[in-house]
Amino acid sequence: MTQKELLYIEDAICHEQNVIAYLNDALNGIKDEELISYINGVIKKHESTKKRLMKKLEDNC
Repeated sequence: MTQKELLYIEDAICHEQNVIAYLNDALNGIKDEELISYINGVIKKHESTKKRLMKKLEDNC
């Protein structure tokens, strides 16, 4: 991978971390169980994406 592509992956990992943190913070103020369940599912998807990106980055270093 080129340096530019590696930087893009690093930026995408940071983005995923920010989204996960934002969603976790949002959970603190939510009382609706259905919404909490939905947001937890979204968090899991972002964590999965972050893991795939980190693996890609590790494979190319």
